[in-house]
Amino acid sequence: MTSRLPKLIAFDLDYTLWPLWIDSHVSSPLKRDGNALNVVHDKYGDKVAFYHDVPQILHRLRAGGVIVAACSRTTATALARQALSLLLVPPKAGDPESPVQPAIQFFDQLEIYPGSKIAHFKQLHKKTGIPYSEMLFFDDERRNKEVESLGVTFELVQRGLDNVSFERGLEKWRTNHPEQVLEDPAGGVMA
Repeated sequence: MTSRLPKLIAFDLDYTLWPLWIDSHVSSPLKRDGNALNVVHDKYGDKVAFYHDVPQILHRLRAGGVIVAACSRTTATALARQALSLLLVPPKAGDPESPVQPAIQFFDQLEIYPGSKIAHFKQLHKKTGIPYSEMLFFDDERRNKEVESLGVTFELVQRGLDNVSFERGLEKWRTNHPEQVLEDPAGGVMA
């Protein structure tokens, strides 16, 4: 089995990376208590936080050199960006000396605005030059499978992103693109 990753992995936000709809469950302004990790609160004290496995998945992608994108059709674009800016990602597991950083620093591309996910991916392709076949998208809404018409691999996330759904998406991408996923006998990846 190869460890080859797509060149770009994109995530929806609502009910994919965090358990809420930012445009209807959260009221501005958001605030973080000191250096609290992976949690901010809205005007009424309601919590915004990533699902448990998300921070370590973000670390893994950074270490793997993968371009990470957020693709959300929310109407609360400023609030979504504020949440990503305020959420602090805990240190990488096993490396307590790694710096705590705002989540937004883990995202290379932000396509956060109302509209079709096809439009989001066309913009990602235009900005990065990465072929659609090198893109993997995780989303909780089945209708967004439409991105497959571009050649993007789509993985439905039904209960928030976790390690199991993440690995399932990677395996689906690898199965869809075996010609791009070759591994040598020594365990190194050749492309």
